[in-house]
Amino acid sequence: MELGDIPAIDQHAHNLLKKEAIANYPYAAAFTEGHDADIINHHARHTLFYRRSLRDIADLLKCEPQESEILAQRNILGLEELTKTCFNAANLDAVLLDDGLLPEQILPWQWHQQFVPVRRLLRIEDVAQNLIPQVNSFEEFWDRFRAEIDPPPPEVVGFKSIAAYRTGLEIQPVKLAVVKSRFNALKQTTREKPPRLNDKSLIDFLVMETLAVAAKHKIPIQFHTGFGDRDLDLRQSNPLHLRFLLEDNRFDNAPIVLLHASYPYTREAGYLASVYANVYIDFGLAIPLLSIAGMLSVVKQLIELAPTSKFMYSSDAHLIPDLYYLGAFRGRKVLGQVLDDYVKDGDLTAKEAAEMAVAILRENARQLYQLNI
Repeated sequence: MELGDIPAIDQHAHNLLKKEAIANYPYAAAFTEGHDADIINHHARHTLFYRRSLRDIADLLKCEPQESEILAQRNILGLEELTKTCFNAANLDAVLLDDGLLPEQILPWQWHQQFVPVRRLLRIEDVAQNLIPQVNSFEEFWDRFRAEIDPPPPEVVGFKSIAAYRTGLEIQPVKLAVVKSRFNALKQTTREKPPRLNDKSLIDFLVMETLAVAAKHKIPIQFHTGFGDRDLDLRQSNPLHLRFLLEDNRFDNAPIVLLHASYPYTREAGYLASVYANVYIDFGLAIPLLSIAGMLSVVKQLIELAPTSKFMYSSDAHLIPDLYYLGAFRGRKVLGQVLDDYVKDGDLTAKEAAEMAVAILRENARQLYQLNI
């Protein structure tokens, strides 16, 4: 199936880098989750993702598929024109931005609106970290945190948690006295700069507080699940650890979005979406980072059990505009091939496959996030 004419909603991505920050990142840094200099400067260029992407970007920019040629063409275009080219080719109806990644180095979410309608995803750990230096007590912190998220700012359509990166997804209730004690201990070490929040008691408490607000307003909360950079313990990012939250009836009205196909826990994510009404999945990062065979496998593993009404497109694009295009280009290619296979197998009719393509690329996210775009 050819899906290029279907506008997509990118339901999870990140802000682009400021011009002065781009110089600090080699081009290959955008093609790996690794941070080590040897990974970025050598090994990343030997991945299937990098090799394939050079050809894809070269086709878009009409140059030779060599990094040097691509960089030269990108410099000629400049950041604004390059972004316009990538966003137009990606054919996006809207982008939902998590602006908590590299906050000092990125362009504001408003800058991106010159190219595409933008809504925000509020990263709750960042909200908490920024508040800690500003308050004098736990009670003040708690009041300020709740005021920041309830009600959410008008441009915010969902919350985001990186608990998987900090303390893992096995989130449990915490006694208020314990939370207050841990806050006071953290506050004693905090000066003017926001601390890195990595205390499990505090994070578990904040996630559950946010889930209650999400349920109240019926807006989604996204969880990083599955793979990422080496900052996370992959064992603790399995979405099965979320069982306590999923079984808590207080949060039934809070849609929970499992990001990145939960790779390599993809079948686990598909199972959760098949049995919990409030669980949804996206496939950003897995697409376009994996091999073509890997991307096809991930999408098939998700759809083999989970309802396609739970399945959404995203790119997880970050740093450079090229990734917005690569995610959309490969996302449509892979989804189209998978749906073609289901038609050949007899799982779907051609009409049903076409309707599913529109739902996965746009309609599921539009409805879930109540987007009026």
